[in-house]
Amino acid sequence: MRKSSHYASDCGFTLVELLVVVLIIAVLAVLGFQGYRVARLRANQIVSTTNLRQLATANLLYATDHSTYAPAGDPANLIRWHGGRASVTAKFDPAKGYLSEYLGESRSVGICPEFKEHLTGSDSWEEGSGGYGYNSIYIGGMPQDTFTPNRPAGVNNPARTLMFATTALAKAGGLQEYASADPPKEVFASWRLGGSLQPSVHFRFNGRALVAWCDGHISEELSNGNSATNFYGGNNQEAKIGFCGPAANNGWWNPRN
Repeated sequence: MRKSSHYASDCGFTLVELLVVVLIIAVLAVLGFQGYRVARLRANQIVSTTNLRQLATANLLYATDHSTYAPAGDPANLIRWHGGRASVTAKFDPAKGYLSEYLGESRSVGICPEFKEHLTGSDSWEEGSGGYGYNSIYIGGMPQDTFTPNRPAGVNNPARTLMFATTALAKAGGLQEYASADPPKEVFASWRLGGSLQPSVHFRFNGRALVAWCDGHISEELSNGNSATNFYGGNNQEAKIGFCGPAANNGWWNPRN
């Protein structure tokens, strides 16, 4: 029987068919990567939520034992809520902070895995806060006395008073660790508000920040668009750093609101 002269071409692929196959593979690869990224972001958010819940619980236990929340820091600049150090030039030991004994066997703040992916540079301030910041002005301290923490009775609305949040600091050298979640305005001893402060709330989870409130619950919050002030040469908008909630009278930060 005579073979068809078109047998070879009938059994092969045309250039168009090959291009279609390559395109399909490329699309599947992109979709697969996007799916992986979404899943990883969600997993990192779950870990970060757990870390923040542990911090809030630790601070509430501290308040039970001491009648005040944990201090943000001490006058000698050696102890912070997240660690302690032997000198002002030494690195912080995460097991020697005010909250350490309330943080389980590790005695240290859990690190936000998503924050580790964003962190740049090596000159962060106060390493060991895990990518989280404390409401140092109103909860870990008081406007009239920086080193005297507030009491639970001094918080009018615990469910809407910020205790901790996912934080970072935008500097010229990149994104850095920062242990405070600062309010929009500076506060004087009289509780009168002053000039603008640099934002540090980090909206690292698909445009959302995680906040631990004074009643212990955790929520996701969007930026209120106020991110202009930066004293260190960084770009807050590119870094996804800003403030959340109402701005009047320092909003969610102020326990008298």
